[in-house]
Amino acid sequence: MTTGTATEAAAKGPLPRRFSLVATDLDGTLLRSDHTVGARTRAALALVAARGATHVVVTGRSVSWTRHVLADLGCTGLAVCGQGGQVYDAAAHTQLTSVILDRERARLALARIEAVTGPLVTAGDRDGVDGEVVAAPGYRLDLAGQVPIVLNARPDALWAAPLRKIYVQHPVLDEDALALIATRAAGHLVGVAKAGPGEIELLPLGLDKATGLAYVARRLGLTGADTVAFGDMPNDLPMLDWAAHGVAMAGAHPELRAAADEMAPGNDEDGVAVVLERLFA
Repeated sequence: MTTGTATEAAAKGPLPRRFSLVATDLDGTLLRSDHTVGARTRAALALVAARGATHVVVTGRSVSWTRHVLADLGCTGLAVCGQGGQVYDAAAHTQLTSVILDRERARLALARIEAVTGPLVTAGDRDGVDGEVVAAPGYRLDLAGQVPIVLNARPDALWAAPLRKIYVQHPVLDEDALALIATRAAGHLVGVAKAGPGEIELLPLGLDKATGLAYVARRLGLTGADTVAFGDMPNDLPMLDWAAHGVAMAGAHPELRAAADEMAPGNDEDGVAVVLERLFA
């Protein structure tokens, strides 16, 4: 794997034909560490649009946690949220798809994981364009930005309404160890995603970012062969595998670095822009 530098992205070989679809993760990818979008990245996205291509945000964030970013970027089209479970029409402010977690299967999955790890701390994403995050006592809040959240919720509150996914934390285990245990103990019941440091997510079985992105591409008359995708965590792996060209950010999780076609500079160095400038100039 060729690694990227702070000023240039390095590719393994010749790129496919010009892309018509640009798919970007948000946190650790399109957004800087301060959760803003750099001026160079904004200019690169404008270049993409000027060349007739479509930019689609593909994020683990829920719609309610993504809307302000889309508004800041001036996005009025489709976005893929909730690890692929929500396809959101920003102009109409409506969900085109919404995949719900089976709460009984999720309860059983958590019990089987806790049988190995001991007590876990959880939070849940409620469904809907205004869905809240319901967090149990002790949950380490790492949800950046404008997300409606209920803190220190009673245990039964997590299960009181339809959920899209569950965040799981452990006082000692990191996301790699947690994901390994969860997959072995409950991978037949739920999907397991590593989307950020220190926690995993339990999803409807079979759901991933590629699911939602493929749906959007079909609506646009496009396929993976038309797509370049950017990410930084293992939950981006299905999307990068689906796309014709997958780009990992500098500092990306080793699993993504090993699978990517190209390494870009980091998100604080406008790495997405560096690659897009080369592809679309």
